[in-house]
Amino acid sequence: MSKYRQNLPQLGDELFLTDSGMETFFYLQLGIDLPEFAAFPLLETAAGRIEITAYMHRHIQIALDHKLGFVMETPTWRANRDWGAKLGYDRKGLAQVNRDAVQFMADLRSAHETSETKMVISGNVGPRDDGYNPKALMTADEAQAYHTDQVETFAKAGADMVTTLTMTNVGEAVGVTRAAQAIGIPAVMSFTTETDGRIPSGQTLGEAIEEVDEMTGNGPAYYMVNCAHPTHYEDALQSNSSWIKRLRGMRANASKKSHEELDNSTELDQGNPSEFGDQYRAIRNRMPHVTVLGGCCGTDHRHVEQICSACLLAA
Repeated sequence: MSKYRQNLPQLGDELFLTDSGMETFFYLQLGIDLPEFAAFPLLETAAGRIEITAYMHRHIQIALDHKLGFVMETPTWRANRDWGAKLGYDRKGLAQVNRDAVQFMADLRSAHETSETKMVISGNVGPRDDGYNPKALMTADEAQAYHTDQVETFAKAGADMVTTLTMTNVGEAVGVTRAAQAIGIPAVMSFTTETDGRIPSGQTLGEAIEEVDEMTGNGPAYYMVNCAHPTHYEDALQSNSSWIKRLRGMRANASKKSHEELDNSTELDQGNPSEFGDQYRAIRNRMPHVTVLGGCCGTDHRHVEQICSACLLAA
């Protein structure tokens, strides 16, 4: 059993960094072809592993320099059954690449972890459908059955936790949570929001978190918000309700554009990294319990550096 599995260190008061927008960085900045916007096939080539290693090193070094913890997300956001099939992977092939992803991160941790920079390996679970505009919603039971294979593979491979990024609806979030509960590995649910602060299914962020907690017995270890600019959800965080304390992480987009605008964009909008860091600091000033900080689409290590500097300045 993983040493952190029952005691995630990021649940304390110390800051933990994570990475940024891997897929947009590779595709739009480095020009690496990512069919179906999937990064996990890069694990199967020497050249791909070199690129992932370099990417992770840039982010890990920021954590080491500032003596902060680091959450290591596997590059497996698309490594589930439906997306895998589009890329020619069957269940056996997906299981192998998900195991390899955990081992890849374990090797990086062995090389870089220190007593001051604790590193946590998270198996990254992506949505079954489009992360911006899901065409079909699953029931919680359907989602549990669908995602169990990947969650179980991560647990058996030695991941400390699983994180579902860009979650669009409650049913799927409940299903992944229940899959993790049944297997015995902590799960984090990260919802995305539209420009009005609501998740794509139409619920408010608070409603979604409260419903998942009610249906799972407060199952997730904590919640995050990702793949939206801080200005899209800052009003949603102006709440005194108890759910706000359950939100402990942010991985925001660099761009203020809507999901639809980003989908139709052919150029990378990197926003303003310095301003981006200030926006994180403003949220952290109101919500110091938000301790896991990284980026999403359009961000890279420069944005994470600015987040780190701004939030440490406020500490």
